[in-house]
Amino acid sequence: MKKENLTLLTDLYELTMMKGYHDIKNEERVVFDVFYRSNPSKGGYAICAGLEQVIEYIKNLHFEKEDIDYLRELEIFDEGFLKYLEDFKFTGNIYAMEEGTVVFPMEPLLKVEAPIIEAQLVETAILNMINHQSLIATKASRVCHAAEGEGVMEFGLRRAQGPDAGTLGARAAMIGGCCATSNVLCGKEFDVPVAGTHAHSWIMSFPTEYEAFKKYAELFPNNATLLVDTYDTLNSGVPNAIKVFKELQEQGKMPKKYGIRLDSGDLAYLSKQARKMLDEAGFFDATICASNDLDEYLIESLKSQGAKINLWGVGTSLITSRDCPSFGGVYKLAAIKKEGEIIPKIKLSEDRVKITNPGDKQVYRFYDKETGKIKGDMIGFVDEEYKEDQKILLFDPVDTWKKTELIPGSYTVRKLLQPIFIDGKCIYESHPVMQIRDYCTKEKGTLSDENKRFLNPHPVHVDLSYPLWELKNKMIEEERTKKENSKVFRKEIH
Repeated sequence: MKKENLTLLTDLYELTMMKGYHDIKNEERVVFDVFYRSNPSKGGYAICAGLEQVIEYIKNLHFEKEDIDYLRELEIFDEGFLKYLEDFKFTGNIYAMEEGTVVFPMEPLLKVEAPIIEAQLVETAILNMINHQSLIATKASRVCHAAEGEGVMEFGLRRAQGPDAGTLGARAAMIGGCCATSNVLCGKEFDVPVAGTHAHSWIMSFPTEYEAFKKYAELFPNNATLLVDTYDTLNSGVPNAIKVFKELQEQGKMPKKYGIRLDSGDLAYLSKQARKMLDEAGFFDATICASNDLDEYLIESLKSQGAKINLWGVGTSLITSRDCPSFGGVYKLAAIKKEGEIIPKIKLSEDRVKITNPGDKQVYRFYDKETGKIKGDMIGFVDEEYKEDQKILLFDPVDTWKKTELIPGSYTVRKLLQPIFIDGKCIYESHPVMQIRDYCTKEKGTLSDENKRFLNPHPVHVDLSYPLWELKNKMIEEERTKKENSKVFRKEIH
């Protein structure tokens, strides 16, 4: 999964464009931005993830003999181009935000600066990796926020869209805040905690529920969480669990971790009744775990109803991001670098959100110095510098009258895009997943509660620097003028 050659994990049109650049001898160096236009699930933020897989992909980017043989069989590409592919490798630069970073619409999460033939090939795979894991990490972050600090376990492998989505999705869920995953392969590959209990089939394979519970507790003395809803949760399941716990207590074999799991029914009511029964029996520290098609909205509702649940197992809705199954990241040309000159490029559209930001850019994040909360982000050119002892004016790039003035000494600033590859060589070392998770937790702490609420969250504003705003509007006006002149010209002809 880490070192597989994914060079042909691309859309055919990337290869046809590559052949075109090859044939016309286009060796221009270009800048492409990866960004997205709206937050998943109508939320107030997203979590960037998938960079480690991008790094592995770029490191291993090459065409095997069988790849070239396959392309030859398509009868699309000539031998000159196929010969070029034999020695193909990535020689450009990549800049990216660290995994686990809180991100917002329109700002570059990753930037590719390379010869156009190289930059074109990597588009599809980079988007596949960043889009998927950023989506799941964002969903996990929302679910964990709803749980208000209580543990969330990722339980979605069997409902994921295939092995890679299940395993890399579990990795992303851990980054987003989950405490463990049921996916053992993910645990092995990425050194993250794994967790699980048992299924209803375990109970049903024994003559009685009590015998099933007793044997399971004997087999797993360090963590006995018993599934209590196979037959009758309150009249059979919980009483039998309590009976087993009492026997273990009397024998001096009480598990370090123990509790029950609810997987059906009215989870609010059942958890409150179960908690009462466990407490009356003296098992105050018994965990009550819940599963059963949970998502952030249901967890939030159960919490508001006073549910006595302190561990959550979330599967389908998390691993598929069921209410918002795609992230929507795009890869757009922003500039051409020619003989030391940067030529900005812009894509126009009738839809304002689809108009791109031109040029070679950096993302600057401003924090309130006292609280550490994000004041706002600004997209600017790479050569712009902002120091904390100067006054900064942030303004909305559309409603320009909306302004925020940052007083010298009242804020801190950092650049979010960091160098990952320089001249084809990786200079960045990926961090362990649990370390990324800790970083992501700190990142979420820079958001206000208003940014994190599910309904109508307060947005974090992403503004443009004045030089970028000025260039963008100039380019839009120039294109508009060309369009108007073209209309006049056509009228004169007719």
